[in-house]
Amino acid sequence: MTTARRTRGRVATAVSALTAVGGLLLVTAASASAEVKSTCGTYICVATAYQGRDYVQDVTVTTRDGLPGTLRAFVGDYRGSKANVPRARFTVNREIRAYPRLAVCGGLDRGGRVIENHCVMIP
Repeated sequence: MTTARRTRGRVATAVSALTAVGGLLLVTAASASAEVKSTCGTYICVATAYQGRDYVQDVTVTTRDGLPGTLRAFVGDYRGSKANVPRARFTVNREIRAYPRLAVCGGLDRGGRVIENHCVMIP
């Protein structure tokens, strides 16, 4: 009986320690100085998380009507696409130099036709 209590106590201590470490990791990740900027066009919304003027973390492209299509993201030399989805997140994690401003863009294609390209300008 005493052994069972000790084992439960050790397990509880280990779980508490892991929870504390996980909480520290979340706080560390949340304290990064990433900014988010978004804008919407007629058919799509484009949002980007970036740091400073040159580092793009990710781009999220969403259709406004909720219908699927081929969503694209492009910035500098990064190009990505996902077919038949109403929302897509593209992980860029790249430093891209542009002067005077950086355009982070998303696009929507349906039925083989470009419906809209829309860009967020990073100052």
